[in-house]
Amino acid sequence: MSILLAPIVGIFQLSLQPVAPFTWFGLSLSTLDVVAAFRLCIVLRQIKEALYRQHVSSGKGLAAVESRAFARDLTTTLTVVYGGEVMTSPLLGAPPSFMLSGVVPVFYGAVQAIVEMLPSVPAMSFQTELPLSFVDGFTRAFLLCNLIPPVVTANAMPAIAMSPWTLLVTSFATANGGFFLTNLFSFMNPTPLALQTPPELQPYGWTATDLWCAPLITGLYALLTHAQPFWADLHNVLAGMLGASVSAKGIEAVDPETARALCTVVLMGLFVTRTVKNFAPELLKAKGEFGIGFSWFLCAHTFFRRETQDAMR
Repeated sequence: MSILLAPIVGIFQLSLQPVAPFTWFGLSLSTLDVVAAFRLCIVLRQIKEALYRQHVSSGKGLAAVESRAFARDLTTTLTVVYGGEVMTSPLLGAPPSFMLSGVVPVFYGAVQAIVEMLPSVPAMSFQTELPLSFVDGFTRAFLLCNLIPPVVTANAMPAIAMSPWTLLVTSFATANGGFFLTNLFSFMNPTPLALQTPPELQPYGWTATDLWCAPLITGLYALLTHAQPFWADLHNVLAGMLGASVSAKGIEAVDPETARALCTVVLMGLFVTRTVKNFAPELLKAKGEFGIGFSWFLCAHTFFRRETQDAMR
């Protein structure tokens, strides 16, 4: 398994190295940080432009549209980045990271300015989102495996540091709290700020991949690395149930980098599935060769499945 995951481990090692020009000023921003920041700012602009087009096409006109301001765009981005942390930090007795250093907030402000100056950004489509699903696997794995767990496991209060429930709740709230707040206050809508029901609280909103993958991946990483005593015991129990021989010392913890690489693979699979699900109608309507080929694949799959079922009868 470690051999199969070695390329992902290597990509992480390279992408987490501080890069110029940030190193010239003694900053430890890495390639992964830069990619994650541009990915987020571009996604937020894509969402805002899609909501604008939806608002105009609905017949509501431009009367209720509010002029976009950089201050609002930057506030939206920073809310997404730090909103979840602001929600969980007081409960964990730890100050938010932006209170300790201004490097990352200023960096996101600069990236936001660059993205807003671009003449245009492509709308979300299968062709753009599929390759970016693999990128999202890396950036989300780093967040859920390296940034969030230490806030709990290294907490000064033993009751928090040893609690697996606290770890899962912190991951869930920190990873999703920012988007929850921006949707709650309609930051990305073209209209003035107003309270609205976030998608997470709408029917079947809880089924969104981004919502439940956070505690799932953090829990998987904690299970493999024995981040807390509970996860080490659970690892031993699961190994015994699966027929593995468990020594008196128990199952050894997986190397953190290998565990993170496995979590990355799981996330990439989830995000690719989400992309196919969200953009399947677009594929079926495509007139290009790929769209036709994909349609034939679906038809052939349905035909042979029915033939197999008839034969079994």
